[in-house]
Amino acid sequence: MLKIIYLFSFVFAFQTYAQETRFSKDHIEKHLFYLASDELLGRDTGSEGIELAAQYLEKHFKKHNIKPFYETYRDSFMVKNKHAYNIIAVVEGTDKKLKNELVMVGAHYDHIGITHKKIASDSIVNGANDNAVSVVAVMQLAQHFAENPPKRSLLFTLYSAEELGLLGSRHLAKRMKNEKHNLHSVFNIEMIGIPMENVEFKAYFTGIKKSNFAEIFNQAAEEKVLGYLEQADKMQLFKRSDNYPFYQEFGIPSHTVCTFDFQNYEFYHHPNDEAELMNIDHMNQLIYNFSLGIEGIANSKKDEVKMNKN
Repeated sequence: MLKIIYLFSFVFAFQTYAQETRFSKDHIEKHLFYLASDELLGRDTGSEGIELAAQYLEKHFKKHNIKPFYETYRDSFMVKNKHAYNIIAVVEGTDKKLKNELVMVGAHYDHIGITHKKIASDSIVNGANDNAVSVVAVMQLAQHFAENPPKRSLLFTLYSAEELGLLGSRHLAKRMKNEKHNLHSVFNIEMIGIPMENVEFKAYFTGIKKSNFAEIFNQAAEEKVLGYLEQADKMQLFKRSDNYPFYQEFGIPSHTVCTFDFQNYEFYHHPNDEAELMNIDHMNQLIYNFSLGIEGIANSKKDEVKMNKN
């Protein structure tokens, strides 16, 4: 009898461990070190470097049979006479009715390119924490949900020209509004490479009081993943990332998740923002937490996720 109990305990522990590590740290590291490499020259909008990043994202989606949302993966627009592209893939939902509602999971994949202020002869601002880590999260989540589709359809969106004033997300929000897409909610990811300290949650959620998104997300994740950071309110971060244009156009729950708290990482828009400084174990666990929360949002009842009344 004891042998059976020990065997059951071992199997349960192994299953739990497997669930909590379903995202490959090796894959996270591989994607991160490429996207934040000197080869991509800081991923400035309209540059050769961001073109390489776009091709890398397209290749990833194709490899995992994740379809483009439009005719191709590229949603094109112009910035200062240069071509720019949002990259958008879709995982179709399983519910006949709810699959027409779109849950967007996104992050900007551009950065600021090359700076004139060299640091130890390095002038390439690779943007590991801003925002290659979040691009990797979107890639991993897309791969996961392609194998485990929820009831609603999921859009996996990588925005360009965020650093120039949210231009990519503004373009896409207006386009989707004009095309009358049924956008349910937006989960935008920013700067998640370094864990927060001395807080009771894992990441802060901008505009958290505007909707019940975080409440339903945390219930699905079975822990307090998303929380409130007063400084985010004071700095009006809700209006300063790619969630905001979709809130403006659609009036839906549209938020940004972030772990950069202005004290835990010193290399913002700096040549030292490099991949080797990112906490891969933290990223792996957080992406897993995100997968549970997003699943809860995408499988929620009709009209369950909603804006709060003022």
